[in-house]
Order: sequence, then C-alpha cells, then structure tokens
Amino acid sequence: MRLEAITWERLTETIADRVTALVAEDGSPWLRIGIDGAPAAQGGDFAGRIAEVLPLRGRRPLVVGTGGFLRPASLRYEFGRDDPDAYYSGWFDTGALWREVFGPLEAGGTGWVLPDLWDPETDRATRSPRVELPRGGVLLLHGPFLLGHWFPFDLTVHLGLSRAALRRRTHEDERWTLPAFQRYEEEVSPEESADVVVKADDPRHPAWGGMD
Repeated sequence: MRLEAITWERLTETIADRVTALVAEDGSPWLRIGIDGAPAAQGGDFAGRIAEVLPLRGRRPLVVGTGGFLRPASLRYEFGRDDPDAYYSGWFDTGALWREVFGPLEAGGTGWVLPDLWDPETDRATRSPRVELPRGGVLLLHGPFLLGHWFPFDLTVHLGLSRAALRRRTHEDERWTLPAFQRYEEEVSPEESADVVVKADDPRHPAWGGMD
C-alpha cells in the first residue's frame, strides 16, 4: 500500500467526509467504524477527533472503547498478570461487544448501546445506563485487536506502529504485551485487512493510505 504524508487535522476531515458518504451495507440505519491499534497508537484520541467534526456533517457520533469491555480479573489473569497470549485472546469480552454494542445497531435494532460494561479498577460491573444513538448516527469503536472478529464494521482504520516505535511508545510496565501485537500482525495482517492504514511512528507526522 502506498502511503502519503498527511496532518492529523486533514486526516480527520478526510475520514469524516468518507464516513458521511457511507451507507451501511447490511441495511442498518447506523454506521459502525472501527479504530484499531495498540494503546500506544492512541486510537481513543483519534476517535475523539473524528467525533468532534461529525456533528458538523449532520452525523451524531458515539465513541466506545474496548477498555470498558474487559473480562473480570479472575478470567484475565487466569494464566498470570503478564501473559501476552491471554491478553491477545482472553482479556476483551467480544461476546459482550457483539451483544451490547453491535446488536442494538443491527438493521431493526433499538439504537440503545451500552457504552461500557466492566470497570477494571474496581473489577465490578459499571452499571452505566444505555445511550441512544439516533438513526443515522455513527459508532466509533476503538481498541486493540479489533480486526479478525467479523465485527460488522462499515469502515476500519488501523493505526500502525513499527515494532521499534511500538516498543518505544509502550510504557515499560506494559511491554509484556508486545508479543501479542506481533501475533496479531502474523495472524490477522491488520495493515492488509483494514480499509485505511495510518502509520504513526512519529506522532507529529502521520502517513496514510487506503480508501481507493
């Protein structure tokens, strides 16, 4: 894929324009956008940027992070607190995401989405109320390992980091997760699977490609 230099501001506007023009392939009145990437890539910040400009285009956004859909600690830490394979395949409650986030946004759904389910700090259910996303609204789901689950995204953006940049930008206490991202690259090939790829090794000067 050919990558071109771009500013975050221009990239945000470009993605927002693309989202505005999309129609869900399955007939859903809502759009579902995936912002995939390691925590070091700051996908939540990028999702927030897009959410800020979508209302100017007549689209109501809802930002949801997979960090609010972790499984209980007893399940996450079954093989220890720093097991990269467990982090890759056992930390995130994909079933709850299907049920509580994507289910309400299917064709004929209610539009009432649960924004989070589990608080990792208290290790208890958040008991957050559901949020209504009006018809025509846009879900912006961000987090790691989003591709490869057959989630019904209408557009996917992968925020990629080279292995050196990922290690450099990952806090020392969290570097035990790095093998999980290497496994993700090998098994899912996110840079080939995503509709849009953003390389953010230098956070000041991203490059992007895709959306042909």
